[in-house]
Amino acid sequence: MSHNKTLVILTPGFPKDETDSTCLPMQQQLVETLQKTDPNLNIIVLSFQYPYHNREYGWRGIRVIPFNGRNKGGIARLTLRQKILAVLGRIHEEHTIFSLLSFWYGECAAIGHLFAKRNRICHYCWILGQDAKKENKYPKRTGLKANELIALSDSISATFELNHGLKPLHIITPGINTSLFGATPIEKNIDLLAVGSLIRLKRFEIFIEIVASIKENIPGIKAELIGNGPEKENLSALIKKLDLQDTLNIMGELPYPGVLSRMQKARILLHPSVYEGFSGVCMEALYAGAHVLSFCRPMNTGIQQWHIVSSVEEMTQRAINILNATTYDSSNILYCSIEEAATKMRALILQER
Repeated sequence: MSHNKTLVILTPGFPKDETDSTCLPMQQQLVETLQKTDPNLNIIVLSFQYPYHNREYGWRGIRVIPFNGRNKGGIARLTLRQKILAVLGRIHEEHTIFSLLSFWYGECAAIGHLFAKRNRICHYCWILGQDAKKENKYPKRTGLKANELIALSDSISATFELNHGLKPLHIITPGINTSLFGATPIEKNIDLLAVGSLIRLKRFEIFIEIVASIKENIPGIKAELIGNGPEKENLSALIKKLDLQDTLNIMGELPYPGVLSRMQKARILLHPSVYEGFSGVCMEALYAGAHVLSFCRPMNTGIQQWHIVSSVEEMTQRAINILNATTYDSSNILYCSIEEAATKMRALILQER
């Protein structure tokens, strides 16, 4: 097949094979949809840190070149950069790269910018969350312009501007793949659900404490926490301390379809993180027919069934009100489909110049 345009995507990680559904699901779905919506587009993914090997492989018809960086620093990091620049050079000689797209404003963006500047290629960086914070030194070092920056949400755009003095010109929100959702279950038998990596940043201890508070008002509630990570032992200990063993289960890491299935059985998704770019988990829960409670407002305009609260007390009371309500709205709320997100991304990064 002949290709009209070659797009190279630079990312810290990418699924190791087609069964790896938990590795950056939003990003992998975007890449797959970009390819599906334009079969003549030649997408090549360069994955810097993960998978943990350097053997080129195919992923759903897309060429993936991993570098097995494993987040090493020092000389290993400089060597990795040189290897990636060399591979980019070979790809450009073979195909003539039309555009580069970097996920996160970090090492991927720095290398993408350097290669694009040397070869007069357009390069875009998708700012996805933590990279908008003040602690990120790459914006000052790299110096991407506003028209090269894509923010994941209104809040990420505002945060980046506050911390780095530059407002990203573009906003492209995440999208969800509605075809991955099964039939709507007859009964919603999970009252409270939380999903994510069990790390301190996600603050799942707050979720556990809220479940304990709600149990005092609604003794028979059922809750689940889906995820795995370094905080699992501490969270399990807290569940035991609060005597929630019969109320709250830590499900561990589930395959992506399994997560969506649990969401469809949930009435409320609690998202206790204090900082978030635009949670794909929240978008998926909305489409699954659950209400979402979070502290983070991703967009300036409200989203149906997504309740923004300002305190743990307010989150607790709002959840109690929803669970005790005589009627429950379980509408499937679709904020943005993966097809819409891919169409917007393609229109921007592959525009004729």
